Amino acid sequence: MNDHDAIAIVILGAGSLATARRVQQRLPQARIHGLSGRVEGVDHLYENFGDTLRGLYREGVPIVALCAAGIVIRSLASVLDEKGTEPPVLAVAEDGSAVVPLLGGLSGVNRLAREIGEALGVAAAITTSGELRFGTCLLNPPAGYALADLEQGKRFVSDLLAGEALRIEGAAPWLAQAALTQADDARLSLHVSCTARAPSRDELLIHPRSVLVAIEAASAQSVHAGDLAARVRAALAAEHLAEASLVCLLADERAMAEPALHEAARALDVPLRFTTADGLASTVQRTVSAAQLIARDGLLIGVANAPLEPRKVGRGRGRLAVIGLGPGAAELMVPAVKAELARAEDVLGYETYVRMAGPFRADQVLHCTDNREEMQRARHAFELAAQGRSVVVVSSGDPGVFAMAAAVLEALHESTDPAWHRVDLQILPGVSASLATAAQAGAPLGHDFCVMSLSDNLKPWSIIEKRLDLAAQADLVLAFYNPISRARPWQLGQALDIVRRHRDGQTPVVLGRDIGRPGQTLTVTTLAELTPERVDMRTMVLLGSSTTCVFQHPGGTPWVYTPRWYPPHR
Repeated sequence: MNDHDAIAIVILGAGSLATARRVQQRLPQARIHGLSGRVEGVDHLYENFGDTLRGLYREGVPIVALCAAGIVIRSLASVLDEKGTEPPVLAVAEDGSAVVPLLGGLSGVNRLAREIGEALGVAAAITTSGELRFGTCLLNPPAGYALADLEQGKRFVSDLLAGEALRIEGAAPWLAQAALTQADDARLSLHVSCTARAPSRDELLIHPRSVLVAIEAASAQSVHAGDLAARVRAALAAEHLAEASLVCLLADERAMAEPALHEAARALDVPLRFTTADGLASTVQRTVSAAQLIARDGLLIGVANAPLEPRKVGRGRGRLAVIGLGPGAAELMVPAVKAELARAEDVLGYETYVRMAGPFRADQVLHCTDNREEMQRARHAFELAAQGRSVVVVSSGDPGVFAMAAAVLEALHESTDPAWHRVDLQILPGVSASLATAAQAGAPLGHDFCVMSLSDNLKPWSIIEKRLDLAAQADLVLAFYNPISRARPWQLGQALDIVRRHRDGQTPVVLGRDIGRPGQTLTVTTLAELTPERVDMRTMVLLGSSTTCVFQHPGGTPWVYTPRWYPPHR
C-alpha cells in the first residue's frame, strides 16, 4: 500500500466517531464515511453499509471499518477476489480496543494495522505466520521495491518457516531489523537486483524501482502508444533490465499533452514526468547521479544505485478539474467529484461553495473569491495547474449549467500560453439544482424543458424576454435559475407576466429552496398563486407546461410530473 493512497474509515454511528478521529489524526489522508441519519460532521455520508464497503473494495481503497469483523466479512464475501489484488481491510473495535487485519496481507494490511494500533495504544492482532516469525512480510517489500514472482515467493517463505537460513545478496535495508536466520552458505538467497531473469527455485528475487527511461520528443510524436510502450520494453530487455524496476517515464514538457506518452505510461503502469527539452539528459544524469546511463533507440535509460522517487524526477503534468458539487447534500455528490477533491492540492471557488466541498486536509490550499470574479478565478486556476499542481475549481450543481466550466474554457480559449494548453483539463458533472428540485417534486421535467437564467448581469433583459416568450409559446416546461435578488427585484414579476400570456393560471409551479441542504423546502403551487415575494435567490422555480400533472399522495407535498406523451392536437 502506498502511503499516499486514500483510506476509508467507515463507521456506523456516532459512538465510534471519536475513535475514527484518532485514527484519522494518525492517517491524515484518510476520509471518514458515516451512515446517513446516524452521524454528522464526517467527510462522506453513505446510505448502505454493505454497498459502500463493496464499492470501496472494488475501487481498491483501503478500508478501516469500525465494527465487528463478522459484519465486514459478510459484507465483502461476494466480491473477494484473488489474493494479491485486494486492498487492505481491517476491523477496529468502536472503542479502539482492538485492531484486526482481515484482508490484504500482500498489500500492507499488517503494516497499516500496526500503525493504527500505535495510534490507539493497542497491539494489532497480527496472525500472518511470516510476519509473526520474522517481523516483516517478505512478500510485500516496501515502496520502491517489487517482488518478481509471488508464487515462487510463497514457496520461499514456506521453506524459511520450516527452519531454513538465507543469505541476502544486494541492498535490502528494510530487513536490517528482521528476525531472519542468515548464513553465507545458506541454500536460500534473497536477491535484490534490476537484472531481468527468472528466479531459481531457492531464490526470492526483488527488483528495486531504480530505472528511469527518458523519451525524446521526436520519439513521442512519431509512434503510436503501443509501439512506444513496446519500444521501452524492448530497450529494457536488450539491457537485461527488469520491467518491474522501471520507476517512471520522463519526457520533454512540450509533449506534455501527447496521447502516445500517456497511453504508454498507462501500459507500463508507471508515472509520467516532464522536464525542459534542453534538460532531458541532465535531469536523467542528476537523478541517477554517477550510475549507469544507456542511450538506445531514441531513449535514454538511467539506472540508479537505489530506488528512485518519481515525484522527485522532473515534474508532473498539471491537472485542472472543474467540478459540480450537486445541490449540497454529500450523498448527491458523484464519486468522481469526491475523488477529485481528495487528490486536489488547490481548491478555488466562491467561498460558500468551497466550504460546502470540505472538510479539507491541512496541506490543501483554499483560494476563496467573490462570486463575480469568475474569469480571474479561471485564469488563476490555469496558472496554478501550469506549475504541475492538481487544481479543482468548485461550482454548485453542475459546472456546465450557469457555472464555472464555461468561464474556464473561455479563459483557455483566449490564452496563447502553451503551458495552459498542456494542462490536463477535466469537467466533472454534478446534479444541477433544476434536476435536484425536480426529483424532490416527482418528474416535472419529464418531457421537453427549457433552462433559463433570469439574471441580466451578463446578457440584456431584452434577450431574456424574447427567449422566455418563445419558450412559453413552445409549451416547454421552464426552469428558472437566478430568479430574483435584491439588486434585481422586478425581473421575476415581468417573467411571470410573459408566461401568463401563454399558460393558464392552474399551471403547476414547483418552488425548491436550498434543495439538498439543511432547511430545504419544497412547495407546489400554481401560476395564478405565484408571486415574486415567495421566491429568493436560493429558490429554483419550475413552471409546468400545459400537460404537467399534479396529484396528492399520503406523504404530504403533491407529486408533479410531465407525461412523456403529448396530445396530437397541440
